[in-house]
Amino acid sequence: MKETVLTISGKPGLYKLISKAKNLVVVEILDSTKKRMPVFPTDSVSNLNDISMYTEVDDVPLTSVLKSLREKEGGKLVSIKYKKSSSKELREYFAGILPNFDKDRIHDSDIKKLLQWYDILISYGITDFEEEEEEKGL
Repeated sequence: MKETVLTISGKPGLYKLISKAKNLVVVEILDSTKKRMPVFPTDSVSNLNDISMYTEVDDVPLTSVLKSLREKEGGKLVSIKYKKSSSKELREYFAGILPNFDKDRIHDSDIKKLLQWYDILISYGITDFEEEEEEKGL
């Protein structure tokens, strides 16, 4: 991803990094409001490039999962109604993206969150999920 996209524990949605300071970072929410807010060291912030998903063999970077999802959906929004889907439907759909996912450690809520994040990124115009070396910071 060319933009630094963050998730903040306890807050819904995704955020774009705007600037860094000594004791805080300024982020912009990825939605139509584009509201900016400070995030302090007491908040738990994660870069999407640093998140991975469990498989039966090894962990897979979230960027690879997002790339597989983009290929499956043809760069469009998710075709499944994930908010109202049953557990079986979610898991069958997700198996088409990450076939060997760890069925015990990945919960339905994790799959829903991934699909929601994907829709947010696509809606915001972020479709390049390949990780770049200079983005590793934060």
